[in-house]
Amino acid sequence: MTERRLVAGVDSSTQSCKVVVCDAATGEVVREGRAKHPDGTQVHPDRWWEAYQEAVSGGLLDGVSAIAVGGQQHGMVALDEADTVVREALLWNDTRSAGAAADLVAELGGPQAWASRIGVVPVASMTATKVRWLAEHEPEEAGRVATVVLPHDWLTGRVLQEGGGFTGWTTDRGDASGTCYWSSRSGEYDTDIMRCALGREFGVPRVLGPSEAAGTTGSGLLVAAGTGDNMGAGLGLGLKPGDVAVSLGTSGTVFTTSQTCPDDPSGAVAGFADATGAYLPLMCTLNAARVLTATATMVGVDLAELDRLALAAEPGADGLSLLPYLDGERTPDLPDATGTLSGLTRSNATPENLARAAVEGMLLNLVAGVTALRDQGADVERVLLIGGASASAAVQQVAAHLFGVPVVVPESREYVALGAARQAAWALSGDAAAPEWPMAVSQPAQGRGTPEQAAEITGRYQGLLRTVHGVGSG
Repeated sequence: MTERRLVAGVDSSTQSCKVVVCDAATGEVVREGRAKHPDGTQVHPDRWWEAYQEAVSGGLLDGVSAIAVGGQQHGMVALDEADTVVREALLWNDTRSAGAAADLVAELGGPQAWASRIGVVPVASMTATKVRWLAEHEPEEAGRVATVVLPHDWLTGRVLQEGGGFTGWTTDRGDASGTCYWSSRSGEYDTDIMRCALGREFGVPRVLGPSEAAGTTGSGLLVAAGTGDNMGAGLGLGLKPGDVAVSLGTSGTVFTTSQTCPDDPSGAVAGFADATGAYLPLMCTLNAARVLTATATMVGVDLAELDRLALAAEPGADGLSLLPYLDGERTPDLPDATGTLSGLTRSNATPENLARAAVEGMLLNLVAGVTALRDQGADVERVLLIGGASASAAVQQVAAHLFGVPVVVPESREYVALGAARQAAWALSGDAAAPEWPMAVSQPAQGRGTPEQAAEITGRYQGLLRTVHGVGSG
């Protein structure tokens, strides 16, 4: 009998570190571990390492031959000449660099220039804007910066450092494409943009190919390239043409696979690279599952009761609408926005309608993302609903009503970690393509409401967005 080979995948996300250990041939998950990350929009990277150590404790990695890290995108980890962290990492959801983003867009010649040159138009989430903010607001710390890496780069490097196999910082094209100083179009770092951000060039990780290894530890553990979290999820889901993933975690993301890089000067669709050598057109919102958590707190119920309340309300919440920009917003680019509740009357002021409006508002921003992908030429045949909030019966019902295409809910799995494990298996195999693991079983979501109601709800949301924020006003 052939001995089973094991691989591990890590999801170092905003909220936690999750690790899965899989059979390299079949993708079967044989064991898992997890640990929490601190809340906030900036954190010292050492907290990620501590969480990783907790997640893999108790022999979780025993017998594992290869590992890869999927990590939250865009975070700025600034290092000095000795590879010491200069300051706490600014995470993707830190919006203090909104002004720097606007300045960078203008200095390079406007949104179309960025879309054509890099594939992405900077917003506050992107790494280049955080580097610029550092240069302007913390010049002493900026002066110490020798290298800037991403969260997945840092954790990959730390695994190798602890294992005695570190030879230099590495990244992959998927995560690098979220920096705004590595171009999905040219496949190279743009040193002019780096100088524009920090005032000088700085060290950056070597970009590995999809199946390349970052190194091997002294004990023989192969450490694969790793990738960004959305790229890892795409690999874990096994996205095919026509599939659009809608992920509902801390953030909301809408992404698909493509052989071409989009060119969207509006900035709504980022032209990211993926973890396979192709592209991952993606739209991202800051506000997703936590909209439901905040609404439950406001109503004074738990999430299960919020779900029941939302299901009890009629589609459209009797005219109540929520723009759910509770933490500002990335798409549309409204970093200083707040939430707006509109259409409130004595007759519709019920917990049921508020719960329904929260679910609809959260999803309508992602419906706009699917439309934006379609406008960029993406084939949209079905939506795959994933992430923590996808388990909500109300979310499933409303999504099936509003997206306008069939919605399926894959079985609950750690898709980022699973994608990273699949990447580790790929690097271990040396094959030209990623291993064909059986993909998750999906259940169709059933909507309630008519197409006419969906059009009215969507139109009301878009009208409110124009009135309050001037977005879509032409």
